[in-house]
Parts: sequence; C-alpha cells; structure tokens
Amino acid sequence: MAEILPFRALHYHPEIAGDLGRLVTQPYDKITPEMQARYLAASPYNLAHIIRGVEEPGDTLQSDVYTRAAGYFDAWIRERALTSEAEPAIYPYDQEYSVPGSRGRKIRRGFIALCRLEDYAAGVVHRHEETHTGPKADRLELLKHTRAHFGQIFVLYSDPAGEIERLLAPHSARPAQQQVEDEYATRHSVWRVTDAAAIQRVVEAMRPKKLVIADGHHRYETALAYRDLLRAQGGEDPRAEYVMTTFVRLETEGLTILPTHRVLHDVAGFDWERLLAAAQPFFEAAPTASVSPASLAAGLAQSGRERPTLAAYAGRGRSVLLRLRADANVADALPDIAPSLARLDVVLLHRLLIEGALGVSRESVRDLTCLRYEREAADALAQVDRGEAQACFLLNATPVSDVWENALAGRVLPQKSTDFYPKLLSGLTVYWLDHPAGI
Repeated sequence: MAEILPFRALHYHPEIAGDLGRLVTQPYDKITPEMQARYLAASPYNLAHIIRGVEEPGDTLQSDVYTRAAGYFDAWIRERALTSEAEPAIYPYDQEYSVPGSRGRKIRRGFIALCRLEDYAAGVVHRHEETHTGPKADRLELLKHTRAHFGQIFVLYSDPAGEIERLLAPHSARPAQQQVEDEYATRHSVWRVTDAAAIQRVVEAMRPKKLVIADGHHRYETALAYRDLLRAQGGEDPRAEYVMTTFVRLETEGLTILPTHRVLHDVAGFDWERLLAAAQPFFEAAPTASVSPASLAAGLAQSGRERPTLAAYAGRGRSVLLRLRADANVADALPDIAPSLARLDVVLLHRLLIEGALGVSRESVRDLTCLRYEREAADALAQVDRGEAQACFLLNATPVSDVWENALAGRVLPQKSTDFYPKLLSGLTVYWLDHPAGI
C-alpha cells in the first residue's frame, strides 16, 4: 500500500533570496564543474552551495563541504531566504519542454508530496536499475548534516483513466505559485494545494498504487539508509520515514526517455578486433558510412525497430552497428537473464560485450573504474577521438513499458539504463526533517 502525505515545504522567499532562476539547480548528479561554477556565482543563495559545494584544501572532519552545507542551510532559514508553508500541502508540478533535437513542446504533469519509505522487498516501491556506491555515501553525509531533502525522487504510478490528474486539474488551472525556465528551456510550474478534502482524495487514490522509481535511486536508497541508521540508534523519527517525491502518471504522453551512452577507458588488454570477434556469435557488424552523431542515431533508430542494435566506435574510422542476429542463442549465453530483460539493448551490451567480451566485472562497472556515462553522443565520440577513452557504445532509449514491466517483476536493469527527460529541478520545494511544526 502506497502512503503519501502533504507537507510544509520550505521554498525560496523572492523578496529576500531574489529571482528563482538564479537559485534552483539541476539535480546534484547532473551538475558538471562548469555548471557548478555558474550556479555558485549566480547567487549566494543558489542551492549548489548546499548540494554541490566546493571541497577546499584545508578541509577536516570538523569543517568540510557537508558542514558548510549545513551552515548555509541554517543561515538561509534564519534569514528567511528559505521560508515555510503555513500549512501542509501537495504541489502539482508541470514541466513544459522540447525533446532535444526536436521543435515541438510537451508537458509532463506530476505532483510533489511525501512518500513513505518502503524496502524493495515490501513490493510497494520498485527500483528499475542498479546503483553506484559512491553517490550514496556522499548523499548520506549531506542528509546527516542538513536533515533535509532538497530534490525529489521521480516515481511512476499507473492510472490509465487519469483520475488523479483530474483531481488536481482545478487547482493547477490558477496561476502558478512558482514558475521558472531552466537552462534547457524547460518551463517549471508549481502550484500549492492545501484543501484538506482534495488532498485526502489524492491520498486515497494513491493507496493501491504500485510505484516505480524512474530517477533518484541513489537518493531513495540514501533515505532508506538514513531511516535504518536512526532506527538502529533507537531514535524514533517519523519524519525520516518519508522522502520528498514527484509522482508522474505512467500513461502520460509527456514522458520522454533518452539513451545514456557508455564510454570505456582503462580496460586492460582492450583490442577492437578481438571485441568484434567475441561479438560475432551474437551480433551482425555493419561498418557505418559516417561517424556523425546524427548519422549514428538514425542508423540505430532504423535498425533498432527490427532487432536490438548498438553502435560501437573506437576512433580512426572504426565504427560499426552491432545488430542482434536473428539466430543468436541469447538464452543459453545468459541463462540467468529473464527473456524480458534479454531483449533490451542495454542488457545485451553489459552482459555480452562489456562483461563477456571485454571481461569487465560488475564490480568495476558499479565502482566506475573503467566506465563513464554520457547523454550526448557527440561527447562520447569526442572522448574517444581525444584519446581519453578506448571506445564508446551508443544506444537507443529503453522503452518505458519495459522499465515498468521489469521493475514490477523485480528484474533490475544495469546502472544508467534510462535518462528520463527533463530532470526535476532541485530547490522548488525542500523537505526539512526538523521543521518545528512537524510534517
């Protein structure tokens, strides 16, 4: 049973903190060093000071990026740069955006509320991909020091009839309480619903729902770890039993998933010809006429409509489309993989090529010792051309139906199998565990 709650969010006070566009950020794991510098320079109240602060040479356990984050957070509350809602609310949240490379506009509708933390084994909240160890340790330290959630977990729920969106529609017909356009030309609009009867209808409608994490696995598992830490210490903290979440309907036309490409580096004994030979029993290799991102994407899309297809590039004209053979015996090669996973490009890449052909262990993938992830195909190709990587693999996007089906069945995809676009902005609402009025 899914349990959601309204809460008293902290939000930026425009008269004290200034323009919202100079304050909110992309999620912490999407902030590049260049973005970090830009955010930090934009305003002394920009959220990057908390969620992506700068490490300093003299840092100690008593003074480091996490203690500074807590100091900023405390100061902003005292100065009322961050101010609280007077009463608990849920927050309809719309994102109007263009898919990269297209001109049309789409709208993804959701709402922000608290979600009760559930172990995956409980069968209420389901993950769809593996996680890395480093980000969870980092986010746990930030949570321990600030006792606050600054970004939302992105969760999917199924509602074919659109009942919950209809319940919230009258409230989001009014002017938004917060509206901002980010650096990717996505317009984010947030409303506030405090009507107790309306909130209760949404809470009840969500109870029977299964929830699948679309984005934010590391932060969800961090919140679980913090909850368990407090339980182990014997401290009852009901507020730590919840995490701030944006809920989005699975059936909405506003859902977009982009592929996340793989960049290989420092793989011992890497050899292009040996890779192709090892791939040959499973894939047909067709050299590409062009290595431009647009040409490779077009080839991937066309071939991928028939069979799973990858693009592999190792520089100096070495570029092929790898299409799964019609007679490939994947079932025997991957006996531990369910058929619903074995048909996915990203699973075939990891199990047959990265692990099988190249001998890269899952631990190395998990710890990011020889693999990087890139949204932009051009960036992945450029790293190979500059000699910063040995090869890259380009992918088609994973269909959302496969994400949903496998997650509910407990079948987990490799790390970064999906890139739900656009990202949820951090800083629109903040869930403060030490709010004096409680949840």
